[in-house]
Amino acid sequence: MLVGLVQAGNCGIGMKYPIKVQTMCNTFTQDIDKSVAQCVEMAAAGADLIRLTTQGLKEVEALKEIKAILRGKGIDIPLVADVHFSSEVAIEVAKVADKVRINPGNFAKDHDEACRQLKKFLDVCKEYGTAVRIGVNHGSLGERIINKYGDTPLGMKEAAMEWIRMCEENEFYNLVISLKASNTIVMATAYRLLWEEMQKNSMIYPLHLGVTEAGNGDTGRIKSAVGIGALLKEGIGNTIRVSLTEDPVNEIPVGKIIAEYFDSGEYKKNLERIGTPAKGTVPHCDYECCSWDEFIIKASCDFGPMLLDKEIDDFTLTAKINGEVVPDNKLEDFKDNLQQAARRKFTKPEYIACPGCGRTLYNLEETFNEVKRRTSHLKGVKIAIMGCIVNGPGEMADADFGYVGEGKGKVAIYKGKEPVLRSVPQEEAIDKLLDIIEKNPLE
Repeated sequence: MLVGLVQAGNCGIGMKYPIKVQTMCNTFTQDIDKSVAQCVEMAAAGADLIRLTTQGLKEVEALKEIKAILRGKGIDIPLVADVHFSSEVAIEVAKVADKVRINPGNFAKDHDEACRQLKKFLDVCKEYGTAVRIGVNHGSLGERIINKYGDTPLGMKEAAMEWIRMCEENEFYNLVISLKASNTIVMATAYRLLWEEMQKNSMIYPLHLGVTEAGNGDTGRIKSAVGIGALLKEGIGNTIRVSLTEDPVNEIPVGKIIAEYFDSGEYKKNLERIGTPAKGTVPHCDYECCSWDEFIIKASCDFGPMLLDKEIDDFTLTAKINGEVVPDNKLEDFKDNLQQAARRKFTKPEYIACPGCGRTLYNLEETFNEVKRRTSHLKGVKIAIMGCIVNGPGEMADADFGYVGEGKGKVAIYKGKEPVLRSVPQEEAIDKLLDIIEKNPLE
């Protein structure tokens, strides 16, 4: 069953279309005025799709109103509902949204019941012409899959294939797949395995690419460009999201730089200039860009995949931004960040931070920046700052320590995968996190 194309509202996703760039609101979906205002900003910035968290039936009603207001303003960007756990909510929002993001394994603990709920959901999607994204994240694999394959890229691929086949059994093909992880090696490996499996079975579905919990600033941009670029260079991927712990509007220009770099063919021309590095050699490239973001993103797309796949160990470069030469110390800092994003050399702390959404009940961006400020000396320590418990404990599985929102004004502090403090008042939580880190030094 060769498919390759999906329609979400007026947005075509797939092999014959340019790469689509999407983002996600971090407003409370029930706050209709703020959600509409943020969607208007995102539309002006060039978003191709906009996702909103839809955790309950009240959010379904809010999404219906948001969509009506946006359409009244002449904004027809497809809206994607993000649903966790509740098949009832997924079924209802499929009547409203242009696309619904689900992980069917979360519909029920019993696998057979989850399959029954998925069928009901797909029937509604067929009736209303709603597209679906099945999102299998590294940190949220079901117990059945983990028992059989472990928490691995292979397990991610197998979980996705299981749900794809179930959709096909129900004659549903308007389907996009994602296999995200915060670790760029895990992310790239999982997508490559899935792409190979789909080709082998002549079932080509569009893939949504992203590095989860990439963080913010330069490191978030670099990490995203490495993971996404490694796949786009191989022709894998049709739509992308750069997840930043910042104003989500900031994600769009970053995604646009990546998408246009590959869509335009500029990436291939630059690789020709760099050449295929012989084993043991150090490739070089000169960049002339209009902004710092453009430079670090393009250089990360060029050299990041080579580092990730161990084709090179090092590289050199020069850069001019609007004619001004970038000083050596800034280039060296960029190189350190790129080596770490590609999992080759760790010279700084590693941060795993979600971008936040309507489920986040504290100031995630402010908290993350304060944690970074106070832990910048902890070389190689992996620290997670997560908005809520929906994906938090799973998506931060690689972290040494974690800070996870538990509800309004309350936080859980983790050491590894285990919570060591629960219901900590938010105003005390960073101090408690640092105390746990200090008392549990890594070997």
